[in-house]
Amino acid sequence: MTQKKKDSALHETPGVSLPKSVSAKSAERIKNLRKKKVNPQELVEQIIKGNKTALSRAITLVESLQIKHQDDVNAIIEGCLPYANKSIRIGITGVPGVGKSTFIEAFGNYLISLGKKVAVLAVDPSSSVSHGSILGDKTRMEELVKQENAFIRPTPSGDSLGGVAQKTRESIILCEAAGFDTILIETVGVGQSETMVHSMTDFFLLLKLAGAGDELQGIKRGIMEMADAIVINKSDGENKKPAEQAKSEFRKALHLYPETESGWKPKVKLASALHQQGIEEIWEMIVTYEKMVKENQFFQHKRQEQNKFWLLQTINDRLKANFYQQEEIKIQLKQQLKAIENNETTPFVAANFLLNLAKDL
Repeated sequence: MTQKKKDSALHETPGVSLPKSVSAKSAERIKNLRKKKVNPQELVEQIIKGNKTALSRAITLVESLQIKHQDDVNAIIEGCLPYANKSIRIGITGVPGVGKSTFIEAFGNYLISLGKKVAVLAVDPSSSVSHGSILGDKTRMEELVKQENAFIRPTPSGDSLGGVAQKTRESIILCEAAGFDTILIETVGVGQSETMVHSMTDFFLLLKLAGAGDELQGIKRGIMEMADAIVINKSDGENKKPAEQAKSEFRKALHLYPETESGWKPKVKLASALHQQGIEEIWEMIVTYEKMVKENQFFQHKRQEQNKFWLLQTINDRLKANFYQQEEIKIQLKQQLKAIENNETTPFVAANFLLNLAKDL
C-alpha cells in the first residue's frame, strides 16, 4: 500500500488569502515584476518615477555578489547617476541599545511632516557563523514604514568593516534617483570602525547614553573626532539630570579637538526619541550645517574626496574578488593553508607565492 507523502513542517496550504493590509493588486504586480527578466533601462525608468518596488529590486541586484549581475548593475547605476546627488546624507551611529531605530523613526516622521522624502538604509549585524541577519528595522519602525514618502531598506552587514554593507554607497545613488532628498544611514555601531559611514555621508550623528561611562570616552580620539554632532538620547524622566551632566562633559571634551576642516564646531544635543523631544532642534542644526558648508564650498569638496576614496576602495574590492575567484588560486590556497598547518611555510611566504601566481594567470 502506497503511503501518503506527509507535508513538511514548513508546508503552506494552497489558497491562503493575503492579509487585509496587503493589496492583492499590488502583490500581483510585484509577482509579475519579479518573474520578468531584468531590463536595466526599464528599471531605471521606474526608479526615476519613484517606484519603490523597482528601487528595491535594483538594490537587491546591487547587493548581489554574482558576476552575471554586474553588467546590469553598472547599467542601472550609470542610468541613475544623472538624477542623484540631490540629497543630504546623514550617518547615524551609536552602541546597541542607544535607541537608533526609535530615533530614526521619530526623526523620519518629523522630516516627512516637513514634506521631505526619507530613505533609511539600515544595516543589520550578520552572524559570523551562519551569515544570517535579523533585519528587524522594518518591525521596529512600524509607523515610519507605513509612510508613502518613506523607504526603509534593511541590509545584512556581511563582512563589511564597521557594519556598513558593501554596496550601501551605490544604494544611496539609487535612492536619490528615486527622489528621496534625505538619506539616513544607520550603522551597527559595534565600535569596529564606523569610518566607512563617515566616508559616504555629509553629516555624521553620534548617539550616546548618559550614565553609561561614555563621557570619559570623549577625551579619546576616534569616532568622537568624526562626529559633527553628539545626541544624548533617552534624556527624559529620571535620566534628564544625568543627561544634562553628560552634555556638559561632552562639550568640554570636544573643546580638546582641533578645529575641523569644514569650520563647523560639533554640537551636543539632548533628545528623547520615545517622546519626540529635541527632534526639531536636531534638524535645525543639520540645516544650519548644510547651509554653512555649502557657502564655504566644503560640502562639494567633501563629496569629491569621498568619490576618490570610493574609487580606490572599489579597485581594492574588485582586485580581491578577482583574486579569490580564480580556480588555480582556490586550489593553491588550500595547499598553502595546509602547508601552514604543517609548519612547512610561513603566512608571508605563502602570500607571496599566491600573489606571484596570480600575476601569471
